[in-house]
Amino acid sequence: MSLFTGTSGYYRQYRPGIPDDLARRLARYAPDHAPRRLLDVGTGTGLVAEALMPHFDDIIACDNDPDMIATAEAALRPNIPEGSTLTLVTSTAEDFRPPAGWKADLVTICRAFHWLDQPAVLALLDSQVAKNGAVAVFSDRSFWAAESDWKAAVKQVIRDFLGEERRAGGGTFQHHNRPYSEIMEESPFNQVEEFTIPVTRQWNTAGILGYLYSTSFAASGLFGDRLGEFETAVQKTLRDFSDDDTFHETNEFLVRVGRRSTA
Repeated sequence: MSLFTGTSGYYRQYRPGIPDDLARRLARYAPDHAPRRLLDVGTGTGLVAEALMPHFDDIIACDNDPDMIATAEAALRPNIPEGSTLTLVTSTAEDFRPPAGWKADLVTICRAFHWLDQPAVLALLDSQVAKNGAVAVFSDRSFWAAESDWKAAVKQVIRDFLGEERRAGGGTFQHHNRPYSEIMEESPFNQVEEFTIPVTRQWNTAGILGYLYSTSFAASGLFGDRLGEFETAVQKTLRDFSDDDTFHETNEFLVRVGRRSTA
């Protein structure tokens, strides 16, 4: 199975999008001219493209999963502002090529950089980004980070069913030990600014399960005929942490924005 087989519906419904203040701040890195062009790499179901749609009038979004692209198409196409253009492309970041002469004012890579050949993609983007454009790499903390008691308990249930190592589709997750800022500083976009945007969220059990089924480490297909047993175990575990099925999360987006050196 691929990393996200069977997850697109869950991803669209249960993955949190990016907050409006982050969208506005990212948009300020793009030169203010027309057309204002965005390239969203690893778009998934289009959550970032959707958040930035008010700030750009020419958007290309790519993802290597055709189900993700189809879900993004259905969600975003009816809401495109008049006069704007949205193009959705099924492609890996490494293979993507924009139309001749098309250059992005901003590239966004959200929750996807760890899956990419990072140096190769950043080098490729050098020919796809406008002279004064920028590349933004960002993510909030994964559920797997488990910084709260209830998350840690659910994470242990996942491990009980799927093993101690974090899954990534049919394989295991390969951790990256270098900060993304260091990788970007070795790329054409070597002038890197880093900042955080805090977020707070409120979950219930159904939302937590839906989120888990949107991930590569707990996609529903990984559980086979034990899926019902897994759901029951999660529900039982969460009851120990809330009497009203409410679970609070404090998280943050860590953002790195790279530009080319002007020297």
